[in-house]
Amino acid sequence: MDFLSAWIVSPSALPFLCLIWGIQAQQAFRSEPRNLTVRMGATAVLRCEVLRASGTVQWVKDGLLLGPQSGLPGFPRYSMIGNPKRGQYHLKIENAQLEDDASFECQVSQSESSQAIISSPASVNLQIPPSKPYFEVDMAEPWVAGKKYTVTCIAPDAKPVAEITLYKDGVELTGTESFTMSGSKDKLLNTHAEVTVTALSSDNGKQLRCHAKNPALFRPLESTMTMSVYFPPLPPVILGLEREEVKAEKMLTLACVSHGGNPLANLQWTKNGDILSTTWEEDVVVQKSTSILNLKITPADNQAVLCCESVNLVSLSPLSVSRKITVLFEPAEVTLSGSTEAIEGQELSLCCYATSSNPPVQIRWWLGYKELNSTVVTMEEGANGGMTTMSNMTHQVSREEDGLKLTCEAFNKGTHFSKTQITTLTVYYPPQKVWLDVPPQDVPLRSGTKVRLICFSTGGNPTGTLTWFKNGKTVTNALKQTSFDRGAARELVLVLTPSDNMATYRCDATNEAKKTISAHTKLMVQFPAVSMKITADQEEPRQGQMLALECLSGSSNPKANISWSLGLLRFQGVEQPPKKAHFGGVSVRSSLSLNLSSQHHNQRVICQAYSHVLAEGVNTYFKLNVLYPPEFSPDQPTLIQVLEDDMATIPLLVSANPEEVSCVWMHCREKLVKERRYDWSNESSGGLEIKNVTRNDAGVYTVKCTNNEGVNQISIMLDVQYAASVKAEKDPVFVNLGETADLICVADANPIIPDMFSWKWLGEEEVEMGEEIQEDESGLMTIHDVTRAHAGLYQCIVSNGIAHHASADVQLVVQFKPELQKGAQWRKVASRGDSTTTAEIVCQAEGIPRVDFSWEKNGVLMDFANPRYEERTVREGSFHTSTVRVVNVSAALDYAVFSCTARNSLGEDKLDIWLISTSHPDPPSSFRQVSVSHDSVTLEWIPGFDGGLRQRFRIRYIWAQSASFLYMDVFPPSVTIFTVTDLQPVTTYNFSVNALNAMGESGYADNNAVLTITTKEREEQEDATTDGDSLAGAPALPGYLAVVFTVVFIVLLVLNSLGCYFGLMRKNRQGQTGGREDSVLDGKKNEEEGSSQSTVSNSNKYESREKINKAAQRTLLIDSESETDNNVYETYAPESSYYCYPTGDNMLPLSPHPEETYVTHHPHSHLYDKIDGGFLYQDVLPSSSLSPPTTFDYILPHQRNSWRSPSYPQGPERLREFIDVQQQQRDSDLPFELRGELV
Repeated sequence: MDFLSAWIVSPSALPFLCLIWGIQAQQAFRSEPRNLTVRMGATAVLRCEVLRASGTVQWVKDGLLLGPQSGLPGFPRYSMIGNPKRGQYHLKIENAQLEDDASFECQVSQSESSQAIISSPASVNLQIPPSKPYFEVDMAEPWVAGKKYTVTCIAPDAKPVAEITLYKDGVELTGTESFTMSGSKDKLLNTHAEVTVTALSSDNGKQLRCHAKNPALFRPLESTMTMSVYFPPLPPVILGLEREEVKAEKMLTLACVSHGGNPLANLQWTKNGDILSTTWEEDVVVQKSTSILNLKITPADNQAVLCCESVNLVSLSPLSVSRKITVLFEPAEVTLSGSTEAIEGQELSLCCYATSSNPPVQIRWWLGYKELNSTVVTMEEGANGGMTTMSNMTHQVSREEDGLKLTCEAFNKGTHFSKTQITTLTVYYPPQKVWLDVPPQDVPLRSGTKVRLICFSTGGNPTGTLTWFKNGKTVTNALKQTSFDRGAARELVLVLTPSDNMATYRCDATNEAKKTISAHTKLMVQFPAVSMKITADQEEPRQGQMLALECLSGSSNPKANISWSLGLLRFQGVEQPPKKAHFGGVSVRSSLSLNLSSQHHNQRVICQAYSHVLAEGVNTYFKLNVLYPPEFSPDQPTLIQVLEDDMATIPLLVSANPEEVSCVWMHCREKLVKERRYDWSNESSGGLEIKNVTRNDAGVYTVKCTNNEGVNQISIMLDVQYAASVKAEKDPVFVNLGETADLICVADANPIIPDMFSWKWLGEEEVEMGEEIQEDESGLMTIHDVTRAHAGLYQCIVSNGIAHHASADVQLVVQFKPELQKGAQWRKVASRGDSTTTAEIVCQAEGIPRVDFSWEKNGVLMDFANPRYEERTVREGSFHTSTVRVVNVSAALDYAVFSCTARNSLGEDKLDIWLISTSHPDPPSSFRQVSVSHDSVTLEWIPGFDGGLRQRFRIRYIWAQSASFLYMDVFPPSVTIFTVTDLQPVTTYNFSVNALNAMGESGYADNNAVLTITTKEREEQEDATTDGDSLAGAPALPGYLAVVFTVVFIVLLVLNSLGCYFGLMRKNRQGQTGGREDSVLDGKKNEEEGSSQSTVSNSNKYESREKINKAAQRTLLIDSESETDNNVYETYAPESSYYCYPTGDNMLPLSPHPEETYVTHHPHSHLYDKIDGGFLYQDVLPSSSLSPPTTFDYILPHQRNSWRSPSYPQGPERLREFIDVQQQQRDSDLPFELRGELV
């Protein structure tokens, strides 16, 4: 059938088929794909066989072409398998997934010989097992037994639908209802199965099981859930209480046990409904809860009900068990009440009481060894269910029973308890006798005298208590009673007072027998007045009124006399007759009159009552309160001095009565108001306070004070003192030379004190100060015959002793006519006259006032309208500098005498300056020693005219042991003070200095003068060794080294001489041919050097006094016999042992200066230029003016890393950069008139 189906075509296609059959047969399916059911993850094969396949075979999935390749792109699990030669194009699907559940077709495309064919659709039905089933049930809290719960099990994502079966403890649950819902993906279904379960206590801990299956599973999937079911426990039981009767104070240990229940029971103990314990232990293994109660039995527990309750979360009500207990207990206490003290013959009544007990106690009485039976017993219900027992006993006492023991005994038969209370019987009877030891009654005693009264008593039980009385009142300050055998005594110590006069003192003896016996006495006392009182006839006395005072003297024995006093004054008042008074004495009255003033206020008027018999007086005072208006104290200051910026306090010493005084302060007739700076107290003792007082606050202050009695005022001067400030009355002060200068400064200060002015010169050099005078607040210094040295800044210093001194500067300007600088360096200016250079002619004058300049050339006033001449004047203080700039100097036109005239209002000065051609320098002058040490000498000189070229200096020195002169080139070249180092201690040296430039060298300074200097001794702590590279200071060498160095030295000397000889020969040959070419560099180089040299500006202004550089190069002249004719030098460098020979272009590398450029080389390299003939040095001019240049390229240690600059030329160009001393000059470098050409 499959075969025939391949030939079924439509009738319309028959004509074409007939045509094709003549060529090739139509393609057809031999086998078409069929529907497949496959489990997920398995391999599925859809079969497709084609007969006579001529087109392309490919598969279609849900209308999507998968491609003709055997390995289908984008579908790694798909592949076409089979033998294409046999027409097999099967589709193989590996690890089948849900996405493979689709409709597939096998298609063959059209070919030239056949039409396209498509197979019937075949479906792949994928079977997918459900995911693991799970429960949906409310198990957040355990189930409760007896309640119904819905259990749902879900088997998710299955195809086809899964079947679910539920089990409880292995038994299938009936009544399950199932339904399906969509799964997490399309074509997947979730199965829900629900069942209702009634929870039982037996279900606790059992499992619910859910089975899910479908055709894709070989065995069902299973999920389980353990049920937790709550159910109540069994009733509890009490263990440990065998009998209901328990003795008090016994410790009971009881256990309450409850079995079963989920959760296990909570237990609690109660006693009579009160909770005793809520702790328990759970035993999960045996399923029980246990609570242990440790209970100490007390009498309060009698007839108490102990109860144990058990309950858990699902108990409808607590389950309990209870037991009642009977407690046997003793009475808590036995008390004996009633008085055990009685007076002889009285009847004694006592009570013995036993508190509640179970059973009740029996009570018995004992006195000594005798039992007392006259008792009455009463029993009543007591606490805790017990009975109380009370026994009352009566007995008549006698003196003989005193001190016997009285016993009450209580006995409990149930607990065999016995307790007694014992007390001592006391029987009282009265004392027998009382007497006194006192002074005689007829002897008078003085008030204030100390007397002793002693009372004695014997007999009685207890011993009698002694009490002292004064006029029937108890005396409390008697001494403590003392006892003796069968008796007692008590002493009363008295300091006699007026009240003791004729007072009755009695002593009573008594005890508990309540019978009193006594003895008494009287004293005679003399005393002064007991009181003093002064009264006035006015309550508010005022100033100017008459005041009457009356003094009343209290009782005295005998009579006293009255007197008055006020301060140092004594008065006799008017005395009245005496009257009887207290304590058997008499009183006296006296009166006094006073005329009052303000001075009487607060003074005391004293009244005294004096007894001549006792030689003693009593006084009192009356304080006078006199009303008066404000009055200022004589001590009130009227002048107050204060420092500025301090707080000024003006005290106010005012008195008044009444003291409420209102004061008003005024300054400059203006009333002061309290504010931030002013403050004062409203009280009369408060002064005025002025904060941060200023000099403007000085002046008269008036204070007006008022009270209810009147008004008064006073004036006070405030003197504000402040530190001095000062200013110059005139600044600056101009004075002509030789006249008198007055420098005046004015101070603002308080106080002005003598000698508060002083003057100070602020200049560097000392000058003679003038005469100093002070006139009040002005300070004057007068300087007679003023010189130029007096010009400068003066300081006027003022100090008045307050704070720091003040100062003001005064400039003294001394006016003088101009004075021109006329040194050698100012009189000449050198420049090449080839119209290529510019010369600056400088004229500097010092003068005051302003200096103006005029210029003449060869006596003719210069016209600065000429563009070749420019004049510029610069003024700095008293120095005025005029510079004439000559552009394109011409020897014919400009080599002349330029006259500079400087003038001001005081005079003029003139200087002739020669503009000449460049030449060798002039010798230095003023060559002198600056300092000397054991190994160094510092020298200084004044440079001469530099010849119009850059000049440098060379120091020559020699000592007795040296073979020749030693030379040292000064570095930097322009300094004029230099230190020669590496000298020997205690050695005499001769020093000279000369100058060199490109044209030659000068003679030695000061007309070839020699400066002789001897070095000092070496200090002990200094190192004794000297620098190894200093030939003069080298230590002695071993013999063989001396020989070696001698040979080397001779060889080098010969080589050096040969170099000089050949250089002279070459120079002579060049001179014969008229050439002036450089011996080392080519002509082009010489042109560059010449052009650069011609642009140098020449001037007659020089700088000097530069700092010392100790690293200068030293050179030693080899041939000492021909110093000026031999220019071969030997160089010593600290870091090299090589000897080099001079060439014209090998120069010492110096650190660059603003107007110079230098080139550096490696510290150990030698710079040579090859010369025709193979010489390593250049020709040297034979002139004696040539300077011996240094031949070793040496870099100071501290300059090695800083001298080379990327901008410096290298190679042969380096030689052109040296613009210091040159041995050979090109023709263009010589002055114009020396070239041999016409101007």
